[in-house]
Amino acid sequence: MSLIRRSNVFDPFSLDLWDPFQGFPFNSGNGSLFPRVSTGSETAAFAGARIDWKETPEAHVFTADVPGLKKEEVKVEVEDGNVLQISGERSKEQEEKNDKWHRVERSSGKFLRRFMLPENAKTEQIKASMENGVLTVTVPKEEAKKPEVKAVQITG
Repeated sequence: MSLIRRSNVFDPFSLDLWDPFQGFPFNSGNGSLFPRVSTGSETAAFAGARIDWKETPEAHVFTADVPGLKKEEVKVEVEDGNVLQISGERSKEQEEKNDKWHRVERSSGKFLRRFMLPENAKTEQIKASMENGVLTVTVPKEEAKKPEVKAVQITG
């Protein structure tokens, strides 16, 4: 099972595309049923930035783990009025000629995650903060309108 942008296939609000045929012998990359997003090995390593989305009575809250990144290296944007986009880049560590690496486990590269916001999101009031490598994006919700109930007089 593979996702184009490595996110949860069961997330109904995710814009990521799942290619169920990736890895099969007839999948040559171009013959796939779904469009491919070109990702280099550097990007693929960090592409799966983990993001939680919870809904409270007042807001939708997105929490992203972005350890080692500064707030200047992360972007939070709203596209087309209802798509929350969180992106960023972790630079690769500079290599010196005389350095001998024994293990490289920390990922680097770009990440991009998109979420379709529900209709009750107040996108003009979004707030974002970052502390200790955790990005928190709060999207306030409009208050649920109570349905008007009007009594109808019964005659007869």
